[in-house]
Amino acid sequence: MILFQGQELGLRSLEPADAGLLVQWLSDPGVLEFYEGRDRPHDMDKVLENFYPDEDEHGLTRCIIEYHSQAIGYLQFYPIDEEELGIYGYQEYAGRIYGMDQFIGETEYWNRGLGSQLIRETVAYLIEQKNASKIVMDPQAWNARALRVYEKNGFVKKKLLEKHEWHEGEYRDCWLIEYDRKANSAELAIRKK
Repeated sequence: MILFQGQELGLRSLEPADAGLLVQWLSDPGVLEFYEGRDRPHDMDKVLENFYPDEDEHGLTRCIIEYHSQAIGYLQFYPIDEEELGIYGYQEYAGRIYGMDQFIGETEYWNRGLGSQLIRETVAYLIEQKNASKIVMDPQAWNARALRVYEKNGFVKKKLLEKHEWHEGEYRDCWLIEYDRKANSAELAIRKK
């Protein structure tokens, strides 16, 4: 199923036939340096276990990123659950909060502005189609390139999550970053014109 299709980038549902792509991307040390860790390459069994579970994971939507109809990466989004609401400090928040994670697995497409385009289009999709009022991510604090992309697209650092994610043999600090629909409403209105 196609979630959205722009001029260049599109997002479609993950299909069983995509498992080989995930194995390829998640065994590439360049990709693993930023997603999962170079000490955690994925073979087919691990991909099937992590990306094709038997049961629904509370609204998790798994997707393939396409550039001119070629699969180049992976993205997932999901409503934030009670545990994460507590960790992130949103227990009292009444709006709809979505989380998202993504990577471009075809490294020749890095540093071409596609990450920014993907974030913009996915944020617009989550706001318009899923009625998200906030979108959050928790990139590792050392990943300056990713943080620049997110901040350029309206995300703001909200909270340092110390020793939050296991990566390459140690717990790493992450930033909770947030895109607030209200705070960015003027930009959204301009984009719709």
